Amino acid sequence: MVERYKMINIAMQAANNNLALKLSSSKQSAKRFTKIESRDVNVYYGNKHALKHVNLSVYKNEVTALIGPSGCGKSTFLRCLNRMNDVIDICKVTGKITLDDYDIYNSSLDVVQLRARVGMVFQKPNPFPKSIYDNIAYGPRIHGIAYGKAELDEIVQNCLDRAGLWKEVSDRLEQPGTNLSGGQQQRLCIARAIAVNPEVILMDEPCSALDPIATARIEELIEELRENFTIIIVTHSMQQAARVSQRTAFFHLGELLEVGDTKTIFTNPINSCTQGYITGRFG
Repeated sequence: MVERYKMINIAMQAANNNLALKLSSSKQSAKRFTKIESRDVNVYYGNKHALKHVNLSVYKNEVTALIGPSGCGKSTFLRCLNRMNDVIDICKVTGKITLDDYDIYNSSLDVVQLRARVGMVFQKPNPFPKSIYDNIAYGPRIHGIAYGKAELDEIVQNCLDRAGLWKEVSDRLEQPGTNLSGGQQQRLCIARAIAVNPEVILMDEPCSALDPIATARIEELIEELRENFTIIIVTHSMQQAARVSQRTAFFHLGELLEVGDTKTIFTNPINSCTQGYITGRFG
């Protein structure tokens, strides 16, 4: 009988090991799903050719870092993804950008709805001149996500909690958002962005105006948020790109010179220009 139990245990252990191996193999070979894709994208500001023939795939639930020297086109590309460049009269965009295979420059597309699906966090914190509560509640109200106070209360608490801010501000929700510290204001802006249930969050140097402690908190938040959102971040910090992203795209003089898994880009780049930039030899 004892021998039989031993044999059963051995068989069960072998089965568990095989299952673990299959799960591990499945995880390693998990398919990436393209969320945003750009094909031959060009941007012109009048006669200036600012972005040249950019082809880039952005994968779902990953952080993609856009790096490169100032003026290389990374922020211009970021603003193409939710059509923020539309407000610049002399700006012209050609090529194709798709969100879930739908052309976002299609004339029938509702740009307001696009910007609800593709939220943005700017370089400097820009809370609305409203209370902390209304900074979060404003979006759900105008987009018809919630109407009653109970629904709004739940959204406000949930978003502030996800941004790591609820415990810090729960007793002063009626105070102006501008009363918060710089790091808190940026987290408030992130909470505001996720309040309308976007699928993608664009971040244009979100930590450039913050101290190291506030920066670390934002980076932790980015890692937590990518479970539910696709994130594209512009950064001048190579260390930040290496810490927070799964893929990195290197721009230079308006061209996308190299893109790949972050570890590969930082340890074994193909392009000598990429290597020169990430090692600090220029830029």
